[in-house]
Amino acid sequence: MLRLAAQTLRHRTGGFLATFVALAAGVAVLMTCALLVESGWRHQGDPHRYGAAFAVVADRDLTVDGPTVLGETERTTVLLPERGSVPGKVAGDLADVPGVDRAVGDRRLVVTTTAAPGLPTTGHGWSSTALAPYRLVSGRPPRSDGEIAVDARLAGPTRLGPGATTEVVTGGVSRTYEVSGVVGTGGTASGRAALFFTDAHAAALDPHPGRYDAVGVLTAPDADRDALLAEVRRIADAAGATAYTGDDRGIAAEPESAAARSLALGAGAAFAGYAAAIVGFVVAGTVGLSVRHRRRDLALLRAVAATPGQVRSMLLAEVGLLGLLAGAVGVPAGLLATRQVRDALVSRGFLPDDFTVQGGVLSAAAVVVTVAVVALLSAWIAALRVTRIRPTEALGEAAVEPATGGRARRVCGLACVAGAFSLTVLTGATDGQTALGAAMGMLYLFVLGVALLGPWINQGAARLLGPVLRTVWGDSGYLAAANLRANARGAVAVLTALVLSVGLGGTVWFLQDNLERQTVAQSREGVLAQYALTSGGAGLPASAAAEARRVPGVAAATGVRRTSVVVPDRLEPQTVPAQGIDPLGADRTLDLRVRSGSLDALREGTVAVSTARADAAGWRLGDKARLWLGDGTPVTLRVVALYERGWGFGDVTLHRRTLDGHTVTGLDDRVLVRTAPDFGAEGALAELARRYPGGQVTDTARLTGELAEDVAVSGWLNKMLVTVLVGYAVLAAANTLVMAALARTRELSLLRLVGVTRGQAKRMVHAEQAGLLGVALLIGAAIAAVTLTTIVRAVTGATVPHVPATGWTALLGGTTALALLATVVPVTHILRTAPVEGMGVRE
Repeated sequence: MLRLAAQTLRHRTGGFLATFVALAAGVAVLMTCALLVESGWRHQGDPHRYGAAFAVVADRDLTVDGPTVLGETERTTVLLPERGSVPGKVAGDLADVPGVDRAVGDRRLVVTTTAAPGLPTTGHGWSSTALAPYRLVSGRPPRSDGEIAVDARLAGPTRLGPGATTEVVTGGVSRTYEVSGVVGTGGTASGRAALFFTDAHAAALDPHPGRYDAVGVLTAPDADRDALLAEVRRIADAAGATAYTGDDRGIAAEPESAAARSLALGAGAAFAGYAAAIVGFVVAGTVGLSVRHRRRDLALLRAVAATPGQVRSMLLAEVGLLGLLAGAVGVPAGLLATRQVRDALVSRGFLPDDFTVQGGVLSAAAVVVTVAVVALLSAWIAALRVTRIRPTEALGEAAVEPATGGRARRVCGLACVAGAFSLTVLTGATDGQTALGAAMGMLYLFVLGVALLGPWINQGAARLLGPVLRTVWGDSGYLAAANLRANARGAVAVLTALVLSVGLGGTVWFLQDNLERQTVAQSREGVLAQYALTSGGAGLPASAAAEARRVPGVAAATGVRRTSVVVPDRLEPQTVPAQGIDPLGADRTLDLRVRSGSLDALREGTVAVSTARADAAGWRLGDKARLWLGDGTPVTLRVVALYERGWGFGDVTLHRRTLDGHTVTGLDDRVLVRTAPDFGAEGALAELARRYPGGQVTDTARLTGELAEDVAVSGWLNKMLVTVLVGYAVLAAANTLVMAALARTRELSLLRLVGVTRGQAKRMVHAEQAGLLGVALLIGAAIAAVTLTTIVRAVTGATVPHVPATGWTALLGGTTALALLATVVPVTHILRTAPVEGMGVRE
């Protein structure tokens, strides 16, 4: 059968080209997803910062107990949005473990040097140089508070050497230091640059007094490493931390590596789920349509004594060979696409520079097998109808295909539609990722229902559109309506591909637009201050707001500290954006649209929550809300206010003092300033801004513009993924339309032999396409409208989603133009063939 299948492929290249394109494109899309997941799974970060340490004790994630299912408690681990720290006594406990030579506490300070302001740099105490280990290249260690040592990455481009001076900004204050020495690791410089203070000065600058960012364990030469590691892990567990060893030390050094891994795994897996469903629809429809178009040839094989098993084996062999060829093309294309996606993610800050595309063998095998299984199953199902009938009935069966399916198909289709409508209730009752997942499930159930009920939909549409088609296209319209009724089952693949294109694009793309618009609108409407005091990313001390209030003409000033917190949810904890504010005068600088309670009651031990987050967590005004700050510290706070503008300002608002010691920098991001009417305070505010490193005064409208840019960058990833999915669906739709058009050579030739002119045949095809396209666009738009409205109401609270006119025009107009082009061009080519020659062409 393999030889026969290979001969069939060789002599029917055009007929199998569409199937090959669908398979190869599907492999490329899934390969990109799978390789992104595999690369994230293999990514460990660079452990060079702790290269000499046997183990590193640090707190980088949080494990939260979830609901109990069948007697077992579900546990979820989330990355800490702010770096966690460990108590200082952990270093002493580890130092007492037998076999430990030294336990070195490492402090990590956010610093910026005026010599190299664009170079990411961290500050540490001198004793932590033993963990890399660093070695003096020149000079000596720092001995006073006014001295620092710098590593080669900082010294090289800035020419800083022993005796040179530079300014270092940390804690919102700029200080001048003398360089006492230059250190290096003796290997290739990588990661962030580092500078080193004396241990005492680093402790004084650290916003987390009495705690370390991490503790590195150096072992004695004769240590029993297994016993030592067990004891280190016991001490780490007691402190609520984790002991990192081997390549995992890179995660302890740079938690961004864990965040990058989580992003790659999450985005790749989510994208792969959506892509797999679309590829399944497309491949099943394309392969099934290809088999149905060959039913006359298959019937002839049955009539000349081919057994059902032989015919099915031949079809499976053909699809299997096509799958291998598609894998040979799709896998390299997917590898190239993954590298392009990686570069785009790095350039936009989603992934660190050291993230690399790794692996590929496992991904390629999994993807090729998956696509091949879907294609083989589709070919098997499509061949059952022809291979089950008796040889004497085969040709007659091929002449007139049944217009609709059986009862099982109808029941399954109705069940899918009913399930999709039931998911609207679930989507409306949840929020966040849960609501988004339910909405995507609703979308795919709707499309699957359309695919199963397609024959009845096409028949019903043909009857309803018959008078319209006859009125517009005359006799050609009559023939078009008759063809739509007779070929209701064969046009299902075309209908499904078009519905999927419109439904998916109209849902996911416009959802991102709504989220961006809601965020920017809430921020713009909720900021009442005219000015914002910022520091160019260095941060402002808490005293800046108090200083701003003393400026003549200033009516109110509110320091804002951006962070994230972990809150419970119905299914699993969620990391949500939050802010810490000084509530003094906040009602004159911020309007969060408080619906109950008051921000005036915001104190330490209290919290204000957005209405959406409160509903998700089950919190009410006056309740005790248990959550975790960004560094993993659990807190129980009383809810004193519920507000609506969570998208613009974060789901959680805390008193600024609640965050003291629980953020990386301990600084405010900005100070919002409201001035009295007709009182010019710009000059005095600008003078105040100059007291802080990088300080400047900006209009709050500019902050909104910057937020819009940040939100657009954040939404780029989703839009990029959606573009790929919609592009594949549109390609599949065009592919299917071309297949369907080219398969009509014999039919159109027969019509011309019985007297139908070329113009009448062309108008008939145009009428058919207009009817089918109109039904597909109507159903796809209806599905998108239901899904989009439901998810937008659940996530943002807006009753009516925002849909840009240009967006709908581009989506519907582009789909229409592509569908017409994919039909008109091949039909025009067919009609140029003489009718007698067309009757002799193979199906």
